[in-house]
Amino acid sequence: MSDNKHENYHTLNLIGYGLAKFDMEFVKALGFPTKQAFYSYMVDIGVAETTGVVKNRQDLFDPFFDNKRKGWWQKGETYIHRKIFIDSLFGDLDAATYASVLSLHLKSEFGAEKEIEVKPILKSKFKQLQETGQEAEMFFMRNFMHIDCFRNGILEDARLYGDGYDFQIQVDSRYFLAEVKGVKYEAGSIRFTENEFEKAKEYKNDFALSVVSCLYDKPKINIVFNPLSCIELEKKSTSFAQVTYHSKAIEW
Repeated sequence: MSDNKHENYHTLNLIGYGLAKFDMEFVKALGFPTKQAFYSYMVDIGVAETTGVVKNRQDLFDPFFDNKRKGWWQKGETYIHRKIFIDSLFGDLDAATYASVLSLHLKSEFGAEKEIEVKPILKSKFKQLQETGQEAEMFFMRNFMHIDCFRNGILEDARLYGDGYDFQIQVDSRYFLAEVKGVKYEAGSIRFTENEFEKAKEYKNDFALSVVSCLYDKPKINIVFNPLSCIELEKKSTSFAQVTYHSKAIEW
C-alpha cells in the first residue's frame, strides 16, 4: 500500500493510532459493535475507498504498541514519526476521550452524524493536526543528532520565544540557530516571517534552515546554511487590522 498521497492522511493516522493503541475499547467508545462495522462506516462517509485501507492503517501503527499484533513490523521504525506526533497531542488520553477527538474530526471534515462531546482544550490541540510545522518540528527534535553537522549537539527549544528560529543547537563551542519548515512531499515552497528573515540575515552560516520534506511518506531533513544566499525569496506584504478590547480602569 502506498499511503503517501492519500487525501485523508491525518484522519487515517488518527484511526490507525486509536485502533492499535485501544483496539475494541476505542471502537465501542465510538458506538460500533465490531471493527467491521466501524470500517464500513468510514467507507460510507468517505474517509477511505475500501475497508482494507482503514485496516491497513492499523497495521501501520501496530508495531509501536504492546498489543500482541505484529502489524507491518517489517517496516521497522520508518513511520514512528506519525505516532510521536499524535502522542505529542493526545498521548495522555484514554480510549473514550481519544474517541471524542476522532468524533470531532469526523464531524467537521466528513459530516459524520455520530458526535461525542469534546473538551475545549482538545479542540485547540485538534487544530494542530493540519499544521505541517509542528509535525516537522517533532521529527527534527527526534532526528537532528543523526545529521553530521549537529552530531553530539545539545538542542534547546526556542519556539515559545518567537524570535525567528525554533531551536538552538550547541556543537562544541559553536551555536547554530535552526528554523524548521515542513513540506508534505518532495517538493514544496517555504515561507519566512520577518523575524526569521532578519535572524537568517544576522547569523548567516550559523543559521540552519531545516526543511523536513516528504512528511506524508518517509520524512528526511534537508539542511541549508545561510539560506538567504542561495534561496530566492519574494517579499509579500499583507495588511490586517488587529482588533483588541479594553476595559475602563478597575480596582483589583
